[in-house]
Amino acid sequence: MSDDLDTRAAGPTAESPDGLLPLGEDLQHSLNFQIRMAQILSYRQFEKKQPGYGGAARFLGLLSIIKNNPGAPQHRLAEAVGLQRSSVVPILDRMENEGIVERRDVEGDRRAKAVFLTEKGDQVVAELNDSALQIERYMTAGLSPEQIRVMIEGLAQIVENLRKL
Repeated sequence: MSDDLDTRAAGPTAESPDGLLPLGEDLQHSLNFQIRMAQILSYRQFEKKQPGYGGAARFLGLLSIIKNNPGAPQHRLAEAVGLQRSSVVPILDRMENEGIVERRDVEGDRRAKAVFLTEKGDQVVAELNDSALQIERYMTAGLSPEQIRVMIEGLAQIVENLRKL
């Protein structure tokens, strides 16, 4: 066992010509790990491509949901992105301070706030979507449209299953 550890620490091996540490069978075939690595690496590229947007780049999904559901209440937005309401509020605070979204009172409910994109928010979403599509094309290079479709459907089913827990 110690020989194996020595080999992994020494640098590139037959199993890892790129110099990365070998994952081992469990991680190499773990859907959770592969999804997480894809998310981390794609997010890193996205942030490199859009450094001037502060936190907005990381919240493109939330911004897109706001764009498609103008006036949705904060708690519904939190549900849509799988976060607690208490986690979404500071995100929206920051976006509001940056002029990307605006919150308005909901008639008949003093506590509820409806969320809308501003004109600047529309521009931010358009620019971020362009970058996201470029990264997605790079990320899916070598995959057929059918493979991409199957992956999207499979991941959507995983999300649905997890929401039921």
